[in-house]
Amino acid sequence: MTGHGSGDLRERPRVLVIAEAANPEWVSVPLVGWSLATALRDVADVHIVTQVRNREAFLRAGEVEGESFTAIDSEALARPMWKLGEALRMGQGKGWTMMQAVAALSYPHFERLVWKTFGADLEAGRFDVVHRVTPLSPTAPSPLAAKCAGVGVPFVMGPLNGGVPWPKGFDAERRREKEWLSYLRGAYKALPGRRATLRHASAIITGSRHTASEVPDAFAEKCVYIPENGIDPARFSLVADPQGDVLRACFVGRMVPYKGPDMLLEAALPLLKAGRMRIEMIGDGPMLPGLKAFAEAEGVAGQIGFHGWLAHERVQEVMAGCHLLSFPSVREFGGGVVLEAMALGVVPMIVDYAGPGELVDARLGIKVAIGTRAEIVEGFGAALRRAAESPQALCRMSAAGRDEIAARFTWARKAEQVREVYDWVLGRSEKPAPFG
Repeated sequence: MTGHGSGDLRERPRVLVIAEAANPEWVSVPLVGWSLATALRDVADVHIVTQVRNREAFLRAGEVEGESFTAIDSEALARPMWKLGEALRMGQGKGWTMMQAVAALSYPHFERLVWKTFGADLEAGRFDVVHRVTPLSPTAPSPLAAKCAGVGVPFVMGPLNGGVPWPKGFDAERRREKEWLSYLRGAYKALPGRRATLRHASAIITGSRHTASEVPDAFAEKCVYIPENGIDPARFSLVADPQGDVLRACFVGRMVPYKGPDMLLEAALPLLKAGRMRIEMIGDGPMLPGLKAFAEAEGVAGQIGFHGWLAHERVQEVMAGCHLLSFPSVREFGGGVVLEAMALGVVPMIVDYAGPGELVDARLGIKVAIGTRAEIVEGFGAALRRAAESPQALCRMSAAGRDEIAARFTWARKAEQVREVYDWVLGRSEKPAPFG
């Protein structure tokens, strides 16, 4: 069973892509899973295996069950474990580490069902590679890795991402996010099956340099760094064209403490009061009422657009009217919104930490040093003042960002990068050169 594909004159590997979370109608991890899994069809003959909750979305997207994809019904364990995780996380959108821990406990059941369905095909040599695209979390062990090693089929996993430590000075935000389990997160390295998974994997794609640093030295040679996120040019097709003489910035994300929307408003307050800046706030979350109240109390509500949640197409429309993505988040694993901004020619202004810090350099955007809350507010304030003095000076970074996305960060380019990994594990080429 293989999927459709086109274009590559090299011998196309036959790849069984495991994407338990893959859904074109959702965001975050499921959208990454869907985007990479389907993009791989440009470079390989791909059959996607996903969880049954994604089945209807696959069918609506034109996938053919049994030909281009298979939906595995692991609900007997997945559903009660999901409900347990929801109860333990103590609030919608909170306790992400707890949800990941519960998912890691239930996920191996899904892979056992995958082997039950495809084991005979793998033993018969009908696939050249098995690639586990999701879960992205490095905490989820993979029983399939050993099974594939036993039948001589290379097992590729990744991009893996996560585990970024909370920066010092943000314990209050950590507690407000109900991230109690994150204090013990390092314990996942001792989980049964983790070391066996790494030992049996042929290649480990790491989505961040931090995640790569957590892979034991014994397996470091298996690692290939490819950033997790990518861009669909059809979803982000506009070109930024901010109007007027004032600096226009946007914030895109959940209105939660670690993403720092309050830090942005505090940093921008002098410019907002002087009428030299406007901010578009895109997203919803528990902090939104307080942010609106702050804007009213400070007399700057007219300088801030609170858009709430917006559909993807509306997000790019609002972003394209801005010079800057002002995004003082202190704990981003991948930083997909940074790539989305760059795709539009909106210059990212970010905290130099974790995912965004790996994606942005001096050619592409503005980095503010990680520090205490007060230090980040001060750093963003100074950077915004410099930008407001000459918004047109951002044009060079705007063009460089669009070029960078086209060259390295579309999903088609990601698929080509992963194809190099396939060729390596199949003995057809040398190990891919480091990304960067």
